[in-house]
Amino acid sequence: MTETAASSSKGRPAKKAAKAGFFARIALFVRQVIGELKKVVAPTRKELINYTLVVLVFVAIMMVIVSLLDLGFGTAVSWVFGGIAPGDR
Repeated sequence: MTETAASSSKGRPAKKAAKAGFFARIALFVRQVIGELKKVVAPTRKELINYTLVVLVFVAIMMVIVSLLDLGFGTAVSWVFGGIAPGDR
């Protein structure tokens, strides 16, 4: 590595900026939030319907899985502890 390349990779030392006041930091935060909110793109009606259906289908599938696990574990606990199984009533 040449002397020029070695010295350029080190970079300049960072300048220490004066710490901004409390209200200046809050104002900066609010400006940054507003800037980020301007970048947000609202979904179209078609996308919104599609996303809603995906979530509803996912929730329905998870309900079925949890219900089956609950039934299975409940039956197993009843069998282990000698209680009455749900199917024996």
